[in-house]
Amino acid sequence: MKNHQEEIIMKRQIIHIDEEKCNGCGLCAEACHEGAIDIVDGKAKLVREHFCDGFGDCLPGCPTGAITFEEREAPAYDEEAVKASQARKKAEALEDSGKSTCESGHAAGQAAGHGCPGSRFMKLNTQAGISEAAAHAAGPGFNPSAAHAANSGFDTSFSHGSSPSASAVYGQAPKPVSRLEQWPCQIKLLPTQAPFYNGAKLLIAADCTAYAYANMHEDFMRGKVTLIGCPKLDAVDYSEKLTEIIARNDIKSVTIVRMEVPCCGGLQRAAEKALRASGKFIPWQVVTISRDGKILD
Repeated sequence: MKNHQEEIIMKRQIIHIDEEKCNGCGLCAEACHEGAIDIVDGKAKLVREHFCDGFGDCLPGCPTGAITFEEREAPAYDEEAVKASQARKKAEALEDSGKSTCESGHAAGQAAGHGCPGSRFMKLNTQAGISEAAAHAAGPGFNPSAAHAANSGFDTSFSHGSSPSASAVYGQAPKPVSRLEQWPCQIKLLPTQAPFYNGAKLLIAADCTAYAYANMHEDFMRGKVTLIGCPKLDAVDYSEKLTEIIARNDIKSVTIVRMEVPCCGGLQRAAEKALRASGKFIPWQVVTISRDGKILD
């Protein structure tokens, strides 16, 4: 493979990114199969000129028209370096998957309590805490089954800071309880197959949504298997693992909760790509949260 410092400089067609127009959505970086573009400080940048083949796969997806062609002196396209980079990323992804998905014999060890304790998957029993908190708030005669009657289908009557089902059943604000149904919850750490996926409704949520939206547990996590991640901070393609989870398990529905910021679109695109690639027809919806904690239409 050629040394990058010794690459031939030639006049050729290459892309140009107008940073003033760029909104940092990341669509171009996702479309560039060669890996020439990165998102740096919220802006798309051509960080590896010798990876740009000049074909412009990144152009059509740019929503602001920030990417154009130009002809100038630049390093020659290095196909060998691109292939080596792609092979390295694939190997790293497989290594990460092997560490986190707990498949094959490793899965049995994890389930039995061996392996890394932080990534050992388990079904959490939140019902005891919910019933205790509900009984305390409601007093004598409380019917715990009524508190979960709204768990089927999509709940579109979202509130900001309170739960409709809780206020109706309890008569007063109950002590908040966790609605996390399983561990782990980070997409990178979750296995692709586990008992808690059977018949599950998935919640695929951006990390920040739980901090921006006050009633995340009651309005979104209740009755769902929660998967969280940040497409800007995690240097992985979520779509591959999400495709496996959806394709290999009996998933009933998918709810995607994202922030309004452009970079959060990467999570939505990964989930939508996974739904298509799974080959299944599953009900799904997208909910967008504003920076000040409101649900946007």
